[in-house]
This record gives sequence, C-alpha cells and structure tokens, in this order.
Amino acid sequence: MTERRALPWLNRNVAGMGATSFLSDASHEAATTVLPSFLAALGLPPIALGLIEGISDAASSFVKLGSGWLGDRTGRRWAIAVFGYALTGLMPLLLAAAGSWLVVLAAKTLGWAGRGIRGPVRDAILAESVELAARGRAFGFHRALDTVGAVVGPAFAVVLLGALAGVVAEPVAGFRAVFLAALAPGLLALLTFAFFVRDPDRRPRPVGGLFSALGTLPGEFRAFLVGVGLFGAGDFAPTMLILAATTLMTPSLGIVAAGSVAGLLYLVRNAVYALASYPVGAASDRSGRPIGLLAAGYLLGAAVALGTCLAFVVGTDDPLLLATLFVGSGILAAVQDTLEAVATARLAEARSRSTAFGALGAVNGLGDLIASAGVGLLWTVATPVLAFGAAAAVMASGAALVAGLARDERHGER
Repeated sequence: MTERRALPWLNRNVAGMGATSFLSDASHEAATTVLPSFLAALGLPPIALGLIEGISDAASSFVKLGSGWLGDRTGRRWAIAVFGYALTGLMPLLLAAAGSWLVVLAAKTLGWAGRGIRGPVRDAILAESVELAARGRAFGFHRALDTVGAVVGPAFAVVLLGALAGVVAEPVAGFRAVFLAALAPGLLALLTFAFFVRDPDRRPRPVGGLFSALGTLPGEFRAFLVGVGLFGAGDFAPTMLILAATTLMTPSLGIVAAGSVAGLLYLVRNAVYALASYPVGAASDRSGRPIGLLAAGYLLGAAVALGTCLAFVVGTDDPLLLATLFVGSGILAAVQDTLEAVATARLAEARSRSTAFGALGAVNGLGDLIASAGVGLLWTVATPVLAFGAAAAVMASGAALVAGLARDERHGER
C-alpha cells in the first residue's frame, strides 16, 4: 500500500476558495442590503419582498440536491461550481436593470440558485483538498472569510449609498449605482475560483439516479441528517432576533433608535461568527469529535432561543442580555456552518460526498423555512414567548439526537 502524501491545510485550493467566498459574499450581501429600500423606492408593497426572499431561498436550498448528485455522477465539480459563481456574480447587474418586481424576482432567484449550485460541489472539493485531520481548520478558515465578506459588503453598501445621497437626483439611481458597484467583487470571485481552484479528484462516480444515490448514503449520515433537520426546524433566521431586540427596546428608545441598535448588535453577531469559525474548526481537529462539538453548539442555540423567550417574559431590554444573545447566535453560526460540513465530509463516502453535501443543504433549507415561518406565525397569532419557547424546545431535541450520535463518533477516513 502506498503512503498518502500529507497535504498542507492552507494550500492553494483552500486559500482560493476562501478568497472566492469573501468576494462573492461581499458582492451579494451589498446588493441584498439595499434591495428592500430599492423595492420601496419603486413603490412596491412589502409582499413583493416576501415573495422574492421566499422563492429565492427555496431555489437556493433545493437546487443543491441536483447539483451535488450531478457533481458525483459526472466528476465535473469544478465546472459546476464555476457556473454557480457566474450566476451569482451577474445578479447585481440584473438588479441594476430591474424596473419591476418580477425582474427583481428573476434576478434574485437566479443569483440564489447559483449559490445552491456551487455549494455542495465546492464543499466536496474543499473536503478532499486537505487531510482528514485538517478539515476543521480548512472549513473554519473558509467560513471565516465568507462571513467577513458578509460584514464588508453591507458596510460598503451603506457608505456608498450615503456618499451618493447628495449627488444623485433620484433615490433609485443611488440604489442602481450600488448594484453596479457590487458587480465587481462578484465577477472577481468567479475569476478567483476559476484560476486558483482545482478539483483533486475528477473521476465520475457510479452513484446511479438521484433518488437511488440518496438511498445509498450511509445510515449513520442519514441519522445525522434527522438530527440536523430537527434542530433546523427550530433554528429561526437571525432577522427574527433583530426583530425581537427591536421590539424589546422600542418602548424605551423609540422604533428608529431601537432598530439602529438592533442593527449594530447584528453586526456584532456577524463579527463573532467570523472570528469564531476558524477556532471552532481547529478545536474539532484537535478533539477528533466534530459531532460532539456540534451537539454542544446546538445546545447553545437552544439557550439563545430560551433567553429570548425569557427576555419577553420579564419585558427586559437590558443591553448586556441582548448583546449576550447576539454573541451566542454568532458562535452558534460558526459552530453550525463549520462542523456540519466537517461531519458531513466524515460520515459520507467519498464516491457520494457531493450528493451528501447537497442533501445537507436541502435539509437545512427546509428547516430554515419551517423555523422562521413557525416562529413568525406563533408570534403573530399568540405571543413571542410561545414562539421562542417552542423554538428552544425543538432545537434542544435536535441537539439531543446529535449528541446521541456523538457517542459512537470515530476518527476514521471514508
């Protein structure tokens, strides 16, 4: 048996994919930041934004299944990822040209479908670009740069929009200028991936049809997906936490100031997310137990939901408590995004790794939809106490399932 050559974890592929994600996130997050105001300037009602966000998020989540399976079946993972980055990179240009909500819907759906197309195949390439013992660091580094882009993009959009406020005659023109400026990092992301990233394994895999490929995924991985899905059914979007903070602070600060403070807390949350991603990945490498660490992160998520519930019970807007909840949310995001990927790479067999990442993305997408819609519905028809309390219970159940899997965790390569 020939000995496998050790790969340095921060190699050309890891660095290239990290830089790509930074640029891509800076681009589409800048565009997303001004999109609600752009729609309002066009005179469109809030339901238009709701439809655009819902349809585009669904497209991003469920296209991952087909993309991952196709990457395994054809062995053309690099080409599929490049195509996905091209779709997302062109989204700001289409938004800049939009004059109706249907065009905005088409642009956002196309861009978010690109995110879904590239995700599973990119993550499979990343997993196979480093040794097993370094995957946590590689995924943590990648997620950290991805999140830095999500901080830089909105900040850039806000600064540029402010600078244009006294220059352009119509607000719509300022929004279009931001979209056009966001085009540059998106196209740079495409070029960075195309020129710096190479697929270490381009062999087609005999995975069969899509549904048969899903059926052949290891039983341990399918059990893991059940735990991920159960947790995800309570894992509400961070925008719900922003709304909770705004609601709690409005009586004392007024809605405008409360919204501004909640926005700053969200930036803190994203900064924590970026800073924690690499240390979380490195910790999983040292322990060799990413699933156990993921279960602990899930429990933290349940604690954040419970803390939000209790804040409504006592009616407090204590800034230290609210900041703690947002910091906890940032740590959860770092643990979740990094270690779900590391665990998937470990539990899935090499021949169906892209398919496994696609299944993970689809489960997460379905969970996001159920969680945010469920919390919003319970908040609307009942109380925020019930909404966040129910979310905490569901998340804790998912954490318990994943913790059960962690007992049999092995540090073995597939």
